[in-house]
This record gives sequence, C-alpha cells and structure tokens, in this order.
Amino acid sequence: MMFCMRSIIAIAALLALSFTASTQTIPDSVGKSSSGLPAQLQNVGFEPQLNAQLPLDLAFREESGRDVQLRQFFGQRPVLLALVYYGCPMLCNQVEQGVVGSLKMLSFNAGRDYEVVFVSFDTRETPEMAAKKKLAALSQYRRPETVAGWHFLTGKEDAVHALTAAANFRYSFDQQHNLFAHASGIMLLTPDGRISRYFYGVEYPSRDLRLGLVDASAGKIGNPIDHLLLFCFQYNPETARYSATVLKIVRLGGILTIFTIVAGILIFRRRDVRAASHNSRPPFHGGSEQGAH
Repeated sequence: MMFCMRSIIAIAALLALSFTASTQTIPDSVGKSSSGLPAQLQNVGFEPQLNAQLPLDLAFREESGRDVQLRQFFGQRPVLLALVYYGCPMLCNQVEQGVVGSLKMLSFNAGRDYEVVFVSFDTRETPEMAAKKKLAALSQYRRPETVAGWHFLTGKEDAVHALTAAANFRYSFDQQHNLFAHASGIMLLTPDGRISRYFYGVEYPSRDLRLGLVDASAGKIGNPIDHLLLFCFQYNPETARYSATVLKIVRLGGILTIFTIVAGILIFRRRDVRAASHNSRPPFHGGSEQGAH
C-alpha cells in the first residue's frame, strides 16, 4: 500500500511538472500599465475583475448593419468577447487569428456551445469593416455551419465607453499616427454576462480555452474528462492561465488507489466464497442404486 501510494504521488508530481512547464509563461506586468512607459501608454491596460457584470443593455450594430443589444448574444451559452478595432495594422489581427486558431482545435462549435463576439472600440468604424473581419475569421475557422455564432460589432461612444470601462480595458489614441495604443486579451463570460475567465496576449492555449468555456458554462458543456481536468487544474487570475494543482492530483490518485484496492478485495473475496461453496457440495452419483436380494 505504501509503495503504491508513493508511486502514485511520484507520477502525479511528474505530470504536474510537465503540465506546468508546457503552459505559456506570462510576465507579471502583462495587462497592467507601468509608470516607466511613454506618456501615450500610461493609461493603457487590461485588468478585468472576475465575476464583474457587463452591461448587457448596450446598443451596437452587427456586421450586417442590424441594430442589436449585447444581451442578444447571452442567455444560453458562454461568450468569448474580444475588444479590438478592425483598422488595427497588427495586434488586433493577431488577437483574431489567435482566437480562431485556438477555437479551431476544439470540438466545441460556435453557435452551439458558445458565442464569439468581437467589439470595436473605434467609434469611427463601420459594419462594412466588421463584415470583412467576420469573413476572414470564418475563412480560417472553416466551419460554415457556425456562421450564426460569430458576431462583429461596432458602436457609438457611450456604448463603447460603458463596455470597456466595465471590462477595465483602457486605451488611448495617438493622433499623430492615427493609431490606438491598447492591450491585448480576451474574456470568457457566463451566460448571464459575468466575467468568468480572461487570457492575456495573442496566443491562447486550446486547453485553457476549453477549460475556461466549461467553467463559464457552469457545467453545461464538456464531457466527464473535461470536468475531471477542472478538478486537477485551477485558474490563476494573476497569470491568467490554468495550472495543475499537485495536491488535488495526489488526492485523486489516493482515491483511485483506495477504490482499486477495495474493488480487488471484493473480487477475490467473492471468488473465495464461490470456491468454498463449490467444495462443500456432496458428490453427485448418476444412475439408480439397487440393493442385493
């Protein structure tokens, strides 16, 4: 028993180290503004607050030109939301490609298991620009049946300001170069519009996105393996990623070991009972016995 437990603990520790080493390393300063940055970057940052409620009554325009409320994309499924601007020459394109590339690795489908919402914080942009971005995303995603699950929005200043403020997403405009300075990242929201998870940067490990979507859906999507992984992995809001929890893995290993031992004892005991019952039966002699006359 002790040897078995030590083996389980050693294997669990090795697995935890390998998972931790494979996760993306993110500096502690990501998403936060720094006093050492140039003036135009002083107020730039992305620091969402977990469980914060986004205002869902905000009015936007969809890529088709239709007037919508943010609420229309919530209610049943978790939502992946990215704040970008469609005229961005580099960073926002990388965010979009990172989102689509990671979601493409999942068996979950947009429109069925989750919704994808991109919102432009540049109030000068038009639905025509949003439509081009959606076309590019769907071309990369290559699942035409999911078109209804992708939404690219533009909006007026009051709606954009309210949404970015609720997400604690801060940006500034450089008039000299006609560009926005902004952070990069995405949020996973619950069906009722609360911030469940967020990820920094432009690359999002598909494992983290999958676990985040399962988390945000409150168990409504995913299979038993996904929920088992959620037991062994924990989201760290400071690093914005999922990391293996050694203690939980060891506990799970201990439970599985005890279950295996108990099951083995029951199986062997049942065999012993059957063997003893068989040996205690009297021998059977065929034919009829005849006495001497």
